[in-house]
Amino acid sequence: MKSWMGRALAVVSGAVLSTPLWAAEHGDTSAVGLAKLGAAIAIGIGATGVATGQGRAASSALEGIARNPTSRGDVFVPMLLALVFMEFQALLCFVIAFLLQS
Repeated sequence: MKSWMGRALAVVSGAVLSTPLWAAEHGDTSAVGLAKLGAAIAIGIGATGVATGQGRAASSALEGIARNPTSRGDVFVPMLLALVFMEFQALLCFVIAFLLQS
């Protein structure tokens, strides 16, 4: 797990650090270009976090229901609320990225 996260961090940091240099070579070092880069990173990180959280929440809820089928009513509604809040976070990342881009 740690080696996977280290590799992912290396790839993301390499992409983030090399993109402004690539933009400088092509003459686009304006604040608008960097804001678009920030918007893209915000959407990517937000979507990754939300997808991971939703997967873990659904997995845990289904595992709990499988172990104790009578707890379906007690587990299902809080799980749906958690998924709704996570999806709101993803939409909020999209809105913030859209505002950064304009």
